[in-house]
Amino acid sequence: MTIASYDAALNSAGVGAFQKRLFAVFGLVWAADAMQVLAIGFTATSIAVTFAIPVQQALQAGSALFLGMLVGAFLFGRLADRFGRRPVLIASVLIDATFGLASAFAPSFGWLIALRFLTGLGVGGTLPVDYAMMAEFLPADRRGRWLVALEGFWAVGTVVLALTSLAAQGSRPDDAWRIVFAVTAAPALIGLVLRLLIPESPLFLFRRGRIAEANVVLAQVARANGHAGIAADLSLAVQPDATPGSAPSIFRPDLRRRSALILAVWLLVSASYYGVFVWLPVRLAGQGFGFLRGEAFLVLVALAQVPGYALAAYGVERWGRRPTLVAFLLLSAIGCFAFGLGSSVNLLATATLLMSFALLGTWGALYAFTPELFPTELRATGMGSAGAMARLGGLLSPTVFAPLIASSFSLALAVFAALLALAAALTVTIDLETRRMPLE
Repeated sequence: MTIASYDAALNSAGVGAFQKRLFAVFGLVWAADAMQVLAIGFTATSIAVTFAIPVQQALQAGSALFLGMLVGAFLFGRLADRFGRRPVLIASVLIDATFGLASAFAPSFGWLIALRFLTGLGVGGTLPVDYAMMAEFLPADRRGRWLVALEGFWAVGTVVLALTSLAAQGSRPDDAWRIVFAVTAAPALIGLVLRLLIPESPLFLFRRGRIAEANVVLAQVARANGHAGIAADLSLAVQPDATPGSAPSIFRPDLRRRSALILAVWLLVSASYYGVFVWLPVRLAGQGFGFLRGEAFLVLVALAQVPGYALAAYGVERWGRRPTLVAFLLLSAIGCFAFGLGSSVNLLATATLLMSFALLGTWGALYAFTPELFPTELRATGMGSAGAMARLGGLLSPTVFAPLIASSFSLALAVFAALLALAAALTVTIDLETRRMPLE
């Protein structure tokens, strides 16, 4: 049997049990990372009580995490393109789990800041490398929906976080944050053990000229998927698609415009998302909005994310990555704007649920689209750079927008709506639609 390309070889190896196991392992840590990222919105009040500080100061623990994620995303993405996906996967989740658990035992606020920064290094490293690697184990006709589905674990983590916070507030209201941080570290600890079983990306090996090793992994995929009969043929048939080598930068001439646009979209989306979902729990906890107040409603907000992911998974394969992303960005802008205009409980509740549905659909489409915009030798670097921009947005929201949010949350939501609309306009100008395109 003659197989002309890597994508053809991957199609022959099939999609099945191997990718499902990979999906479950990555999804477990993805849910844990969602809990780590969003935890500050649920724990700031408790942290403030424990250390006798203002809530505004307690939110600095979230800023420390985002700063660590910014550094980790950029650093580990580049390392994954240079040394391989697998060692970076293991190192990043080890850092994530170790310092995430240690955060629960911080003896002072200064220690908590330091530990959250170190946790952020690991979280920042896991997110871009997971997506680069998952994309490289999927053929073109399946990749979009699987990558969006992986992003769906963010909703799982959000629901678990809200329920954990609700239980912790009921049992130890003055020290609830310690329980929350301990629970958020547990999935990463389990994921660390499971990641030891994941092989290196065959596409990374392939592009680096390590053909024999790539063939072994492809044969492993074929056997796990019940295609053992073709496993031996793969080792003889697969040949490299391109000369191994590494490009200098995601801003090389042929990628410069594309990279600048997608990174700008990541910055705008993240600034809006974290501006909404870091401050929303704090705001709802501090003001009376009937049933909107507290973690119980936030569980419902998290559940609203699930159909957003489902529609994004359908859209990226049916309509394409770019139009799906644009549609969700515009819907997110409408939700933010409607919340800013809201004066009744019903309107605020509807707008909040729409924001949750649309913003998480946006993330799903964005995570499906971005890794496909970069060649293999720069994919983890590109995803790491995107992740760094996302963390920069997360840092800007609690700092740059803090005075605006404090003076008028409605006006802040209108600003976030404008940022999302701008992101939609920038997405339209990206020069590539990647639906069903083989990875370079």
